[in-house]
Parts: sequence; C-alpha cells; structure tokens
Amino acid sequence: MITGLSPSFAILVTVGLLALSNLFMTFAWYGHLKSLATAPLWIAVLASWGIAFFEYSLQVPANRIGYEHLSLGQLKIMQEVITLCVFVPFSIYYMHEPMKLDYLWAALCLVGAVYFIFRSA
Repeated sequence: MITGLSPSFAILVTVGLLALSNLFMTFAWYGHLKSLATAPLWIAVLASWGIAFFEYSLQVPANRIGYEHLSLGQLKIMQEVITLCVFVPFSIYYMHEPMKLDYLWAALCLVGAVYFIFRSA
C-alpha cells in the first residue's frame, strides 16, 4: 500500500484516480455503441478490453490509496457518485442523448446513500 499521504490528500488522489478510471470504463462499456457501431462484435470487445486495461491501471491504485482512510462501503458509494458524474455528461455530449430529469432523481438518491455511508465517519 501507499503510505505517508495525509488523509485529505489521499482521498483527493482517490477521487481523481477514480474519476479518470471511470471515464475510461464509460468509454469501454458504452463508447463502442457510437464509435464502433458498424464494426464486428469481436472488434468492439477487444477495443473495450484494451480501454479497460487503462481503467484498471487507475482504479486499483485508487482503491488501495482510498482504503487506507475510507471503508469499503465508502469507496463503493464514492465510485457510484463518480460514475453518475461521468456518465451524465458522456451520455449528453458524446452520445447525444437528451438530458433527463431522471438523472437528477438518481443523483438525489445517491446524496442519500452518501449521507448514510459517511454519517458515522
């Protein structure tokens, strides 16, 4: 594990690495629907696996750093919040999906999850 980081800095690094890893994973999971829509499925799978390698190269260190100061549940809920924060702009700006009020409702549910998972910290 990486030690010696202050708790605040470690959490900041964790959030940054998780945000970057989530950006890669969002493209790995959904980017092929636009960019490789006419390509054979096996090409989309290989491209997604290639992208996922970079996602894991960021996600694994992020979770190791974060786990020094956060619980497993806190790391998971943090990841879900980051996922929504990355997915919404991706779906609107890259995939050209319409903005939906459902994203707001999902975000409000996550605010509740954040409250409950971090309240005892």
